[in-house]
Amino acid sequence: MHLDHVTIRTRNIAATRDFFRDVFNLTEGKRPQAIRHLPGTWLYSEGQPLVHIIGSHGGGVDRAAEAIDHIGLRLEGYAAFRAKLERLGIAYGPMDLADIAERRLFLRAPGGPLIEAVFSEPVPTH
Repeated sequence: MHLDHVTIRTRNIAATRDFFRDVFNLTEGKRPQAIRHLPGTWLYSEGQPLVHIIGSHGGGVDRAAEAIDHIGLRLEGYAAFRAKLERLGIAYGPMDLADIAERRLFLRAPGGPLIEAVFSEPVPTH
C-alpha cells in the first residue's frame, strides 16, 4: 500500500492549482470522464495524479471551505478488500472509472475522515 493522492477542497481552484504547480513543479493533467462535471483539476507528479483539487462553496456538505477533503490509498485486490469491508461491517461506496481502468471504494474512518481505496483493475463490462 502507498499514498495514491490527496484531495484538497478550496474556494479558489486556480490559486490552489497555481500554488501546487509552481511550488512543487506539478503539471496539470487529465481527469476521468465520470468526475469532469465537478469543478476542479488534477495535478501530476512523475506521470501520476498526486493532488486532486475540487471546488468548495463553504456551505452544506462542503462546510469546510479550505480543507483536505480525503486521502487515497493505492491497494491491490479489489474483491478481497471489498469482502473484508463487508465482513467487518464497514459501510462503503464504490466508484468505477472505466476510462482509466480503476476501481475505488470510499469509506470513513472513526471520527469521520474520508478514505478512498484505489485499485488499478479493469472495470467489468457485464
